[in-house]
Amino acid sequence: MRREKKEMKKNILRVALGVLLFALCFSVEAQQAGKVPRVGYLASGSRSSELSHIEAFNEGLRERGYTEGQNIIIEYSFAVGKLDRLPALAADLVRSKVDVIVTGGGPTTRAAKDATKSIPTVLVNISDPVALGFVASLAKPGGNMTGLASIQTDLGGKRVELLKEILPQLSRLAVLANRDVPGYGVQMKEVEVAAQTIGL
Repeated sequence: MRREKKEMKKNILRVALGVLLFALCFSVEAQQAGKVPRVGYLASGSRSSELSHIEAFNEGLRERGYTEGQNIIIEYSFAVGKLDRLPALAADLVRSKVDVIVTGGGPTTRAAKDATKSIPTVLVNISDPVALGFVASLAKPGGNMTGLASIQTDLGGKRVELLKEILPQLSRLAVLANRDVPGYGVQMKEVEVAAQTIGL
């Protein structure tokens, strides 16, 4: 678990660099006018549930010479677990004319994709952005989206196999999942195939 948190923090720091590259690509006129880059941060959770991600994100920005409120502005939008609020929150960020949008997970990325085709969007922690229709390919995403893909469709099956190794007497397995989350079908198929293969 510690290793996963450390890896997630590294990924968020990498995203901070990507966000900066996008934010710094705004027009020469804006730069000459002294415009401060504005980043829209769209999250499905609450500020408290996103706190570790926010801290890692800000740390990554600071490492590259940016301090929130001084030479970069971050507009946070939190759905507080109410995914139906995401489209309106994404539209608000677009109306506020942020220079770049950062999303984490399928629902926030879908909301951003539906809200804008022009504002650069950096996605974090997307299982398979190609399969989910967010980008054309990993090598050449096209459009206004880029970011980190955590392609792990086969991990669902591996987790089932590991569970059986740890608990050899295991004969039944229940899986709790949200059908509305993009990638649900692919992950569940891997789990079902692995479960059938090992006789669960």
